Amino acid sequence: MSLRLSVLDQSPIARGRTPADAVRETLELAQLCDRLGYVRYWLAEHHSSEALAGSAPEVLIARVAGLTERIRVGSGGVMLPHYSAYKVAENFRMLETLFPGRIDLGIGRAPGSDQKTMRVLADGKPNWGSADNYPLQVRDLEAWLHDALPGDHAGHGVTAQPVGESAPDVWLLGSSDDSAALAAHFGLPFCFAHFINPDGGDGVTRAYRAHFRPSSLHPQPMPLMATGVLCAETDEEADLLAKSRDVWAMRLRTTGNPGPIPSVEEALEAARDPRVEAFLASMRRRSLVGSPATVRAGLEEHAARYQVEEIMVVTICHDFAKRKRSYELLAREFGLTPL
Repeated sequence: MSLRLSVLDQSPIARGRTPADAVRETLELAQLCDRLGYVRYWLAEHHSSEALAGSAPEVLIARVAGLTERIRVGSGGVMLPHYSAYKVAENFRMLETLFPGRIDLGIGRAPGSDQKTMRVLADGKPNWGSADNYPLQVRDLEAWLHDALPGDHAGHGVTAQPVGESAPDVWLLGSSDDSAALAAHFGLPFCFAHFINPDGGDGVTRAYRAHFRPSSLHPQPMPLMATGVLCAETDEEADLLAKSRDVWAMRLRTTGNPGPIPSVEEALEAARDPRVEAFLASMRRRSLVGSPATVRAGLEEHAARYQVEEIMVVTICHDFAKRKRSYELLAREFGLTPL
């Protein structure tokens, strides 16, 4: 079976452009990926970030789905501990009603922000946003989506409208074995974030398969992995373009406040520092960078190691035209079916 490709979009804000520009680029890129034949287009959730504009995936999903024709659209993901599982179920039942059969609900437990922003999201409520309740939230979310709360549940009789014939597919997202174990327990699809943690994801995915408990909706495990990708005409060009994301990711992990995605020129200047150069090598392990043939070989190796038939790619660089070109080259290399 040919490897299927999907897209995770974090709505990156490039140096010299605005958050509104980043959102407009998301809409344009989604329409392009729909035409190119990608399977899914997921929108990320981050808060109070100078680099990532996607703060409300459920809002962006509605706009993206309305602008596209066949691609599945979803969250990558909703950070569930911040919210009421019931309200998330309502939001996504509405999206499923508007775009039946095309909505994915990816959920995660990371804050998608710093601790101060997390406290603001909690709005002073004690223990609001705590990850300790996450398994119960996942259970309740699934039940509300399918109007299947047990009779002894405190919310029994409360309905997540609009009830319909279909419901969005729920995916658990994670970069460790905790979320994989939870997905296996509930019989849900699982996506491992290799672009966040490049170590051990293949073992996590194997464990998910081994411990998967079949559910009424998913009799078989559905693993997916997400990795950074930057594809250009040549390995040399791709390596140069990728330095913007490498430097930005390094700043994120070393300072917590990386700012917008730097230009290639700014990134090259930063990379002159020998200490930075060594750090950048570790950043590159989270991504595949190169010509179409180089990236294809890397993706096929990931697919074999993770035992997946679909890979989600996230591409960040300073130049939006080059970012679009990366998806075009990848689609052509894999022979995706265009509209």
